[in-house]
Amino acid sequence: MIPSLLIMVREGFEAALIVSLVFAYLGRIKRMDMARATWIGIGIAFALSATVGVVVHVTVGSLTGAARLRSFAVISLIAASVLTWMVFWMRRQSRAIKGELEVRVDRALGAQRAGLAVAAVAFFAVLREGIEAALFLVAAATDSSGKNVLLGALIGIAIAAGLGLAVYLGGRRLPMKTFFQVTGIVVIVFAAGLLARTVLFLQQAGDLSSFNDAVYNVTQYRFLTQNTEFGKFLAAMFGWDPRPSIEQVVVWLAYIVPVGYFFLRPARRPAVAPATAPTTAPAAAPMAAAGTRSSSTNGRHTQSTPTLQP
Repeated sequence: MIPSLLIMVREGFEAALIVSLVFAYLGRIKRMDMARATWIGIGIAFALSATVGVVVHVTVGSLTGAARLRSFAVISLIAASVLTWMVFWMRRQSRAIKGELEVRVDRALGAQRAGLAVAAVAFFAVLREGIEAALFLVAAATDSSGKNVLLGALIGIAIAAGLGLAVYLGGRRLPMKTFFQVTGIVVIVFAAGLLARTVLFLQQAGDLSSFNDAVYNVTQYRFLTQNTEFGKFLAAMFGWDPRPSIEQVVVWLAYIVPVGYFFLRPARRPAVAPATAPTTAPAAAPMAAAGTRSSSTNGRHTQSTPTLQP
């Protein structure tokens, strides 16, 4: 339940953040008449995401044997890839997402059918988060019961909705930078676990051999095995295996070390262009009138710099 809860808090908050920014902007420009169209777009995106999740779950759930293991391996690999892209995308775009959404809403309001256009903005913004969440929940369900995954997801959605409401009401008071950094670390650890389980599924299906199928063995401690809820949590969250192969350990470390480093290192600020040194003005032609002065001051030309409005 805990892994699915954390997944939905992360994914749900991104969707809730997008929704809150859209509504805040509509309120600021006095266009709350578009609120209904926005909610329609959000609702359709949510329903479509849930449908995709159910179809994938039912399709994979009907498989047995090696086919089932290979399907879980593919799902885990895709989920880990999307998670990695998502973490770095949000890290890079978190400061610009507000402006981008406002530009899209402005374009939609200028369209001939503004209501439909605004609904489309909300739909596509939420759909990406919804489909990602559905994919991750299917991957998490490999080590948990469907009931626990659903319960954790519902609790996570409720928490995410509360955080989104806090952003809408409190503006920038919520420390979003800290939130995304902490949850980003959690997501990276989760993605490393997905890759380790991808290796495990392929080895169990007989598609991948092992040089050492037991780097360590702590199966004698029952609470560390997947026969307990604690063991299931460790497996779903961290890719824990009480008896891992050398390939599982290598893949886990090979992912988490470089990805964690690049995520935690300070973002590079864009280089500031050096100030242009004043150039010596060429010798001017003899003035027609001795009292005439150049419009420039001390050979320096002033230039107005446009500023970006928040």
